[in-house]
Amino acid sequence: MIYIIVALKAEAQAFVDKYRLKNYTNGDIRVVVSGIGAEAMFKTTCKILQNFTSCDLILNVGICGASKKYKIGQLIDARYHVITCIDYEAKNTKHDIVDMESLGFKQATKEVQNSFIFKIVSDHFEPQRVTKDKAKQLIFCKIDEIMSAIYQS
Repeated sequence: MIYIIVALKAEAQAFVDKYRLKNYTNGDIRVVVSGIGAEAMFKTTCKILQNFTSCDLILNVGICGASKKYKIGQLIDARYHVITCIDYEAKNTKHDIVDMESLGFKQATKEVQNSFIFKIVSDHFEPQRVTKDKAKQLIFCKIDEIMSAIYQS
């Protein structure tokens, strides 16, 4: 099973549309909406891990803010980039990439081998410009790349 945890329903909808999921699952993939923030992500991830097996994969996928050296729509793989988790919408920051959930996921999965964090740059610290449709579209456009990355690991 591939468990994909997202913070927002709009992010989940990208996977629902791509894989024609019913009730957020198709038997091979299960998408779970945690809600916003590291604590919500931590709690949701811990619940999923109760049924997790060594054959399963678990992903945190979502949008993030980033400095202008990153393009809108760019896929960020946490294995190769530093993502700073903050508990507020960043309007400016000294960090290159920020999100609100990755720390909770990372803490919950610290003992899990098959865990991945993927973020898609949605804005350059202008969160007010990100709509639900834009979040969904940004995720949808990177699903194939995300799935390719996890199978190559």
